[in-house]
Amino acid sequence: QVQLVESGGGLVQAGGSLRLSCAASGRAYRGGWFRQAPGKEREFVAAIIWSGGSTYYADSVKGRFTISRDNAKNTVYLQMNSLKPEDTAVYYCAVQISAVYAANDVQRYNYWGQGTQVTVSS
Repeated sequence: QVQLVESGGGLVQAGGSLRLSCAASGRAYRGGWFRQAPGKEREFVAAIIWSGGSTYYADSVKGRFTISRDNAKNTVYLQMNSLKPEDTAVYYCAVQISAVYAANDVQRYNYWGQGTQVTVSS
């Protein structure tokens, strides 16, 4: 079992930046970030293969968000720049154990963090 602890959420004005961190208790194939706004389904944001570093992004965040990992610290980061009010959501990190599934398949992530609130004011 992999435990995930997120940090770094908060309140920021539109155009600002935040960095989320997700510390994992063990290794996985892929780490990902998802978000869920009130009344909406949980959606894919970004993912990274833990060993090779290949990255994947939702179209809505390409060019603004960057996912990275520090293997020595077993931590995945999400750098969020040029934030918009529509980025407001609870952000969750998650890990995939298997390499079989797509990076954006929310149903195929095995372990989840507790979530951290990101609020972007206009």
